[in-house]
Amino acid sequence: MFDIAKRWLMIGAASTAFIVASPLHAADAKPDAPKTAQPKPKESATEPKPRDPNWVKRHEKFLAEGEKLKGKVDLLFVGDSITDGWRGGGKKVWEANYGNLNAFNIGIGGDRTQHVLWRIDNGEMDGLTPKLAVLMIGTNNLSANTNDEIVEGITACVKDIQKHSPTTKVLLLGVFPRSAKPTDGARQRIKDINTAISKLDDSGKTVKYLDIGDKFLDAEGNLTKEIMPDALHPNAKGYQIWADAIKDSVTEMMK
Repeated sequence: MFDIAKRWLMIGAASTAFIVASPLHAADAKPDAPKTAQPKPKESATEPKPRDPNWVKRHEKFLAEGEKLKGKVDLLFVGDSITDGWRGGGKKVWEANYGNLNAFNIGIGGDRTQHVLWRIDNGEMDGLTPKLAVLMIGTNNLSANTNDEIVEGITACVKDIQKHSPTTKVLLLGVFPRSAKPTDGARQRIKDINTAISKLDDSGKTVKYLDIGDKFLDAEGNLTKEIMPDALHPNAKGYQIWADAIKDSVTEMMK
């Protein structure tokens, strides 16, 4: 009987220690704590990777469009859903600002750095020699990669564009702010990532870094619904802010 009681006491103590030490339990105890921890990588941010069949169909559509546009593209936009949105909420702004600049948009919603790399490596820039590529990518990697991995992924995208078209300059945009409040953990991560990728700037000889994120925020640093209704994707007003903010850089780098 003594041995059995002793054994149960040991099991109870071990269970208590597990509950105290368990990070999952600690997170549950503080549901409102800022989510600043970086995730363990789910997949590489630098290894080119395709997505689902519908995504491949969009890629193939870009290939077909690019085939017709060989030698005719001067301005290329590369990115995820935020870039893809030039076809939606930003359509009128696109037409007004880039309609006469021989521009081509290869943004796809949901893309991460590794998906952009796969698309470029599988033909989306073949035969295209734009004067300028506007690149903004990385926000979708936040849930799956560490800051350093995201920086490596963005850097790889810049180099891949230059590899496929050495004469093309890159206007590298800082990752746009997301989440309504400035205290959200993603905000600081984005700032840290942007600080790191800003070092790719070589005074505009081949790469110019431009952070226009503050232009979307109010005086308190909030991302309002008047600019980004879901605190991530710009509406028409947001796309106008984007176009105005890069206008001088686009003009200068396309000379």
